[in-house]
Amino acid sequence: MSKFILFQDEKKCISCRSCQVQCKVNKGLGVGPKPNQIIEVGPVEVNGRLKANYVFLSCFHCDNPWCIAACPNGAIQKREEDGVIFIDQDRCAGCKSCIMACPWSAPQWDARKGKAVKCDLCKDRIDAGLKPACVTACPTNSLRLVRTEDLPDTKRVRFVRELVAREVS
Repeated sequence: MSKFILFQDEKKCISCRSCQVQCKVNKGLGVGPKPNQIIEVGPVEVNGRLKANYVFLSCFHCDNPWCIAACPNGAIQKREEDGVIFIDQDRCAGCKSCIMACPWSAPQWDARKGKAVKCDLCKDRIDAGLKPACVTACPTNSLRLVRTEDLPDTKRVRFVRELVAREVS
């Protein structure tokens, strides 16, 4: 697994999709491929009111990624220093094996380039000391790039608080 993760505080997300747009701009992508996306989940009933949740989905940068094993050209690679999975565009033959292999649909087809694309956590930006493009575009600070060892307990803490609140009422 990567040393980094894109952490989303779902309570702060307003579904503006700025993260999606900025990612596509940064990667030079047109209509079609979405290396990351906001998925609407719901409606769910919260305190008697219907509410939608917006979940940020991107590549999980798996420990043992199926996309790497499926690539016949070695185009999909894992950086030793931080575990970031990326596609070497010069080696990608456009066979779509990675797209079929990934159970999360992280690699996407870019018809304009005739190659697969995926989230690489903006490794070039990270190397330059910058945040990923999607993080910089988020107007509510819902997205953050964090080291996996620094992953906040936000979701677990909220879940426990909600569970305790239900038991008290």
